[in-house]
Amino acid sequence: MPVSVAPTSVDPSRDGSAPGTEALRPHAENASAAELAALAAQDDRPRPPRWKLSPWAVATYLLGGTLPDGTEISPKYVGPRRIVEVAVSTLATDRALLLLGVPGTAKTWVSEHLAAAVSGDSTLLVQGTAGTPEEAIRYGWNYARLLAHGPSRDALVPSPVMRAMAEGLTARVEELTRIPADVQDTLITILSEKNLPIPELGQEVQAVRGFNLIATANDRDRGVNDLSSALRRRFNTVVLPLPETAEAEVEIVSRRVDQIGRSLDLPTAPDGIDEIRRVVTVFRELRDGLTDDGRTKVKSPSGTLSTAEAISVVTNGLALAAHFGDGVLRPADVAAGILGAVLRDPAADRVIWQEYLETVVRERDGWKDFYRACREVSV
Repeated sequence: MPVSVAPTSVDPSRDGSAPGTEALRPHAENASAAELAALAAQDDRPRPPRWKLSPWAVATYLLGGTLPDGTEISPKYVGPRRIVEVAVSTLATDRALLLLGVPGTAKTWVSEHLAAAVSGDSTLLVQGTAGTPEEAIRYGWNYARLLAHGPSRDALVPSPVMRAMAEGLTARVEELTRIPADVQDTLITILSEKNLPIPELGQEVQAVRGFNLIATANDRDRGVNDLSSALRRRFNTVVLPLPETAEAEVEIVSRRVDQIGRSLDLPTAPDGIDEIRRVVTVFRELRDGLTDDGRTKVKSPSGTLSTAEAISVVTNGLALAAHFGDGVLRPADVAAGILGAVLRDPAADRVIWQEYLETVVRERDGWKDFYRACREVSV
């Protein structure tokens, strides 16, 4: 017998913080509320059941653009348009979406903004870890009520996935491949049959129209549990690539550093774009094993040196410049962060880094200050 799950009352203005305070990182639907409202007001295209926006408007929200009334929608993802279109169209079907890519390719970021645009709620989240239990995907129990009154609807604690099924919303599962294989397979019935049995009550939760699920995964992290073929077949897989060009990566880093800096009340660093471009260049050359002019091969360290790590390095450099410098982002502000990102294997990566410094950085015009700063922190 189907069982209903009481909808959770969600205040669209919530930011997850205590009254009178401001969230350090607001949920996507709150941070971009004005853009989502503007899109909804001018979106006259067909919307799937329970979607807040049409697929076209969701893609516009992710990729950015100018609305007919002149409203500017900032891009949330910088990359091939077709990737976003395929991801959005998948969510409009009964197929779940798997965002796959190496660490730092904005899988979580895209997942959150997709859920915010489609359902208006990005918080129905299961965070995958090696210790994620089956209850995090299915349901758990309030043991005080269970012991007092036995199995009952009141004693059942729905998971985010169960709530999404009952309310026709989008659920998210982060780092799916870090979840143990037997727990992963809990999703098979949910994704294929669109119901979740509750044998203790002789009932089930049936997914209502609008329900779907976005999972993220990478195969470069330690502790990966490969997806079973049965589970992988239930997903449409979209691979998020690393930025194709250096300029695209510089744009991504600049945009995110600006957003993070404003949220932390960090002053804008004049001429910071030069150091951002330098960090991106170093990361791309070490990642690709080749200098950007194609003339010199270099060894790649063990770390991923992702765009997300570049954002972290520049943000930390901005804080150093603001609080312990003259407010101008300089090579010395980013050198230590780069070293920390590169040296994942202290022994092997240090040799690779020193060789890169001496054969590439030392000889590059305009990089003398950066070379000296890196040498100082590398000692």
